[in-house]
Amino acid sequence: MNSRIVILVLVLLAIDLYVFQGVRFLMNAKSAQIQRVISICFWMITLFSVSTIVMAQFIDWHTWPKFIRTFSFSLIVIIYLSKLFVLVFLLLDDVVRLLRWMGIWTGRQVNVTTADAAAPAIRVSRLDFLVKLGFIVGSIPFVSMIYGMIGGAYDYKVRTVKLKFPNLPKGFDGFRFVQISDLHTGSFLSTEHLKKAIELVMDQKPDAIFITGDLVNDKHTEALPFREIFSSLKAPQGVHSIFGNHDYGDYFRWDTMEEKIANLESMKKFQKEIGWNLLLNDHTFLEKDGHRIGLIGVENWSSRMNFQKYGDMHTSTRNMEPADFNILLSHDPSHWDAEVTDKYKYVDITLSGHTHGMQFGIEIPGFKWSPVQYVYKQWADLYQKGNQYLYVNRGLGFLAYPGRVGILPEITVIELNKA
Repeated sequence: MNSRIVILVLVLLAIDLYVFQGVRFLMNAKSAQIQRVISICFWMITLFSVSTIVMAQFIDWHTWPKFIRTFSFSLIVIIYLSKLFVLVFLLLDDVVRLLRWMGIWTGRQVNVTTADAAAPAIRVSRLDFLVKLGFIVGSIPFVSMIYGMIGGAYDYKVRTVKLKFPNLPKGFDGFRFVQISDLHTGSFLSTEHLKKAIELVMDQKPDAIFITGDLVNDKHTEALPFREIFSSLKAPQGVHSIFGNHDYGDYFRWDTMEEKIANLESMKKFQKEIGWNLLLNDHTFLEKDGHRIGLIGVENWSSRMNFQKYGDMHTSTRNMEPADFNILLSHDPSHWDAEVTDKYKYVDITLSGHTHGMQFGIEIPGFKWSPVQYVYKQWADLYQKGNQYLYVNRGLGFLAYPGRVGILPEITVIELNKA
């Protein structure tokens, strides 16, 4: 077994032993039977967590039933994240107890007498307030993340953005398109939830639909159950798509390189069969009322965290006739800052996804926060630099954690108007 897994298991057991001391303290006033039931439940959860982690070392988790694969590791993360919050308060309580013990011990030494030499050992009890507060605080991430799995994952939000451009061709004044991104079909347990999202897309009556990558988690077969649903996506100016970092199969352990290549070709074939125009370092034009705008689609290009750089703007725009207005589809938003705004000033608006808003954060009027902002400067919503815009879609699906807390799945409607 991998030594890192052994260390991880030992750390989890240490966390459980420590947190269990707090559980025992809270159970003091309970009957012996209740204490026994709670203790058994506590350690059964530990057994489930450890055995799941160990099993994953011997049985490829990709072969596990989808339901178990989707929820087991997420539950483990949620449980131990909550326990870490409890742990902080128990540690604080132990520090307070230590200081109190030292104060009592010091006072006893100052006033020591012969009779005191046989005094009983100093016992300092836990602070009831701190222990209870720890479990209350620990319950907050537990409850919110469980709710995020039940309700947040499929609470689709339609966000509408209106932009004005002086160089927009007159024929495209009022042009409305929908952007969706990061569907991650391999994470959906049934087709019904995604069917609801696609119906919402069609309800917007878009002139065009743009899909900015990560249709799957790893394999093209994940998308096959949704063939009929995806085929229902229609728009006068077409459905156009690109690849995201997950669409290449780079995170799956293929037996041979030939299998990986075959999977990639199947991904391309699937999108063509359902009527999508897949742009892989390529371009096309959208035409309306005698006017046209350029549409460029690059493969994945990132300046963050060693993600792939398959994209090539030079190749994408080779032999491209000049257009008054240009839209770029680029999965990773770091591409915009790193290359687009500096070298490709003719790109008016870039559409990206990738970040998911980390599926966790806070969004209220006037305030937006997510841990992902410490990795990606542009991580959700609209950004502007000079005359160029970037819109980062929060994603429609989910990955790893099968839920969303605060950062809800998004269908973006962008309306272009002539200034």
